Amino acid sequence: MAEGSADRTATSEAVIDVFGHLVAQPDASIDLGLGALLIARQEYPDLDSTDYLGQLDDMALELRRRGATEGGEVAAIQALNQYLFQDLGFRGNQRDYYDPRNSFLNDVLDRRMGIPISLSVVYLEVGRRLGLALEGVAFPGHFLVKLALPEGEVMLDPYAQGVSLGVQELEERAEQTLGAHGLLRIPLSALLQGTGNKAILARMLRNLKAIYLQREHFDRALTVAQWLLRVAPDDSEELRDRGMIYHRLECFRAAAADFRSYLKNRPDAPDAMTVRAHLIEAQAHGSRLN
Repeated sequence: MAEGSADRTATSEAVIDVFGHLVAQPDASIDLGLGALLIARQEYPDLDSTDYLGQLDDMALELRRRGATEGGEVAAIQALNQYLFQDLGFRGNQRDYYDPRNSFLNDVLDRRMGIPISLSVVYLEVGRRLGLALEGVAFPGHFLVKLALPEGEVMLDPYAQGVSLGVQELEERAEQTLGAHGLLRIPLSALLQGTGNKAILARMLRNLKAIYLQREHFDRALTVAQWLLRVAPDDSEELRDRGMIYHRLECFRAAAADFRSYLKNRPDAPDAMTVRAHLIEAQAHGSRLN
């Protein structure tokens, strides 16, 4: 292995170890902004997280200077929306929604452009620095943010410049996303539960994995799969997915090991027969390498 490649591999392993330690903490102790920036170091190994965390600090300081916290929570949300989306120009990337850069927090801050979950991370991190008890919401197909007020919860869409969503619009969105999957019996209240920091980081990683798989960037998808297993080491589906990626990369022994683990954990899974077929194929290919 070339010296540069070895250094890059060592750096990557050190970063994933830091990430693993971060997500192993109690959820309330997980630094969401730092976790998102560590994910970005998959693409930008020399990224300085301190600089970007400082940008989030500076945004909150500017809002405090403007008196955003002096008029109550509703006024603070209005000030946050004005500052992020009107003054700074953060917006959704509608032209190239599946650009991987939309999932890297440094790129989102530099370009002021992202997708629902990455814009929500910016919104959450700046809002929380203002003392707002914001929570992420893993709404089907489109990540949201909510704030609990005495008169009820307010659902906010950072991808749509922080607009507040009413019950009817939420129900329509749920129907559009879930109707095709026959899941409409899920109560709306269940779809609006708060999402912890660890789950937000996992969703960011799953988005990236899906993008890389769609583009057939299997080496990058494998890296993301390794990170996902740091977030959810007992997730059998993630183990199966990593096995599939290993298989596409012709790492047949590693693929077979993941398939065996999946079938051991989920012998009655709906896709067990398919995974067994992949296991047999991987074992056959692996035996030829001896």
